[in-house]
Amino acid sequence: MSRSLCVFFLAILFSVTAMPADSPGAPVSKLFDQQLAGVESEIVPLAEAMPAEKFDFAPTHGEFKGVRTFGQQASHVAAVLYAVSASVLGEKNPTDMGASENGPASLKTKAEIVKYLRDAFAYAHKAMDTLTAQNLTGTVKSPFGNNQVPRASLAVLTVSHTFDHYGQMVVYARMNGIIPPASRR
Repeated sequence: MSRSLCVFFLAILFSVTAMPADSPGAPVSKLFDQQLAGVESEIVPLAEAMPAEKFDFAPTHGEFKGVRTFGQQASHVAAVLYAVSASVLGEKNPTDMGASENGPASLKTKAEIVKYLRDAFAYAHKAMDTLTAQNLTGTVKSPFGNNQVPRASLAVLTVSHTFDHYGQMVVYARMNGIIPPASRR
């Protein structure tokens, strides 16, 4: 586990344990939802900034051989957001994870992929809204096997996994001369 992920998780954990059960000032759901909104505000504009003809771009030299395309990175993020959020909510995943967890095979265009990504974030926000100090450490079925995992672990995963792929997408964009919107601010 990376140092920054550990620090993030500990900060959330300490903020949860330091407050009374969902104090009006900072409910647990708001803490996680703010983190999710932060990564959403970076990855969605990046997907929108990449030209449609570059959604099939994937680096091919050196260690990059066989990696996901830019579009597959975005749809993979969305597919995992849906799966993890469904587990947090105790619902059946409303979408198809697809091959290699890249989402439905029907996703072909930039517009379809960006819509899928936006819709996945909306569903993830719905999941974050259900988190409370009381249910955060309760376990739910993992979307990646039959084991039980704490809701908190899945909530952290929505952010950490998305930022991981955001970083990869930034590299792809820069390799194509696209400055990420977050870097233009």
